[in-house]
Amino acid sequence: MNTSHPLQQLAQNLLGKAIHELEPEESHVLEQIRQRRPISRDVADASDEQSSFGERLSDKVAAVGGSWTFIICFSLTMLGWMLLNTDVLSHFGMAFDPYPYIFLNLMLSTVAAIQAPIIMMSQNRQATKDRLAARLDFEVNLRAELEIMRLHEKIDQRIQQRLDQILERLPERPPQA
Repeated sequence: MNTSHPLQQLAQNLLGKAIHELEPEESHVLEQIRQRRPISRDVADASDEQSSFGERLSDKVAAVGGSWTFIICFSLTMLGWMLLNTDVLSHFGMAFDPYPYIFLNLMLSTVAAIQAPIIMMSQNRQATKDRLAARLDFEVNLRAELEIMRLHEKIDQRIQQRLDQILERLPERPPQA
């Protein structure tokens, strides 16, 4: 086994594994340790880097469609549609969608048919974002754990060196009989 590679040494010392046995997250953490770089990243930024225009658009549509503003505006629009076609335009014989509002029902069905898959896309993206958050949390936790192990090792070495120095200065006592 070639332990001259810095990552191999870190992998063996900290995780007790060969470099080819490491999970991608473990390799990433060890590389960041080797480079002395921080590992934590914002999940939203990391997710946005990986998302397509369509995915971001579905998030925005789901955010609007799942808001009170949308519900209130949509309810007012339907009420206005019904009033316009029942009371206002019917007096002049110009109602384009009289009761039972068949065209309004068609529009509502169309909105529901389009909005449901978009919301599902957004939910799938949120699940992907949650998995990414879990992976990033794992990396940060692993990094913290490995750094703590490295600090313990350094402290133990310092204590051992100090004890060795103290023992060297103690005079040798002959065994007591």
